[in-house]
Amino acid sequence: MEQRLTLVTLGVADLARAHTFYEALGWRGQEVQETVFFQAGGLALVLWDRALLAADCGVPDVRAGGFGGIALAHNVRSDAEVDDLLDIAERAGGVVTRAAGPTVLGFYAGVFADPDGHVWEIAHNPGLTLAEDGTLTLPDFRVDGP
Repeated sequence: MEQRLTLVTLGVADLARAHTFYEALGWRGQEVQETVFFQAGGLALVLWDRALLAADCGVPDVRAGGFGGIALAHNVRSDAEVDDLLDIAERAGGVVTRAAGPTVLGFYAGVFADPDGHVWEIAHNPGLTLAEDGTLTLPDFRVDGP
């Protein structure tokens, strides 16, 4: 398997509400057959009915109401941009679940949940390089030592 991610599909309870929320964040998508596709750099973010997505994956739709085991991240170029995006998300109907501030790893971040509970970390980490087009390049994390 090649090391790549091409689509992230979020199961949503109300497609119109979710589409409106992401457009309020500045995303522009196309709705095709009751599915919304957003181009997100080299991959796509997709919104689809939660029950249909669960059935398509062959798993039960268990709505525990808690953490779903995944967090999405959006890295930005400044601490101020973190604050701005969290404010925009909250005004659009999201819930800030962790206020912006320094993390235990030393970078600046905050977290919001979209109207369906999908959590997004908004982070400014100067140790991760963002290209002009927003592409993230990971540094070499190996530590040279004895």
